[in-house]
Amino acid sequence: MMAGPKTRLQPTRDARRRILDAAYELFSQRGVRGVGIDEVVEHAGVAKATLYRHFPSKDALVLAFLEQREQRWTREWVEAEARRRGTTPEECLLAIFDLFDEWFQRDDFEGCSFINTLLEVGDRDHPLCRASVGHLQNVRSVVRTFADEAGVLEPGSFAHSWHILMKGAIVAAAEGDREAAKRAKAMGRLLIDQSR
Repeated sequence: MMAGPKTRLQPTRDARRRILDAAYELFSQRGVRGVGIDEVVEHAGVAKATLYRHFPSKDALVLAFLEQREQRWTREWVEAEARRRGTTPEECLLAIFDLFDEWFQRDDFEGCSFINTLLEVGDRDHPLCRASVGHLQNVRSVVRTFADEAGVLEPGSFAHSWHILMKGAIVAAAEGDREAAKRAKAMGRLLIDQSR
C-alpha cells in the first residue's frame, strides 16, 4: 500500500530537482536577471505550472538557487576542499586561493553568484540582495572559523580582510586577470603574518 503514494510523489521531487538544476546552471552562468522563467522551464523540461507549484515566483526560485549555491560552492567546494588540501588552518586559508586559481583557469568560470546577484538587483532592501549579503556573511564565517583555528589576532577583522581578498580576486579574474588568485594568495600570506 505504501509504494503507491511514494511512486506518485517521486515525479514531483524529480521535477523540483530538474527545475533547481536548470536554474543553477543558467543563473550561475548568466545571472538572475539575464534568465527568464520560460528559459528555466524549457531547460528543465517541465510545464510552467509545475515550476510555479514548486516556486511561486522567480524570486523564490532565485532564493532556492542561492541556497543551493551556498551548499555546493561554499560548503562542499570552498570549505570542504580547503580542509582536505590544508594540513594546518593557515594552509586551509591559503588553499582557498589554490582552489580559486583552478577555478579562474576554467573556460566556464562564472564568478560569484552572491556578488553577481547583489550587483544585478542593486536594491539593498530587496530580499534577493539581503539573501546574497547573508550568503556572503556565511562565506566569511567559514574564513573566520579557519582564522579562529589558526589563532590569529582579531579573527573577525581578519575574516573581513581575507574575504576582501577573495572577492577582489574573483572580480579581477572576471576582468581577465588569470593570475588573480596567485596575487591574492601572496597578499594572504602577508595578512596571516601580520595577524599573529
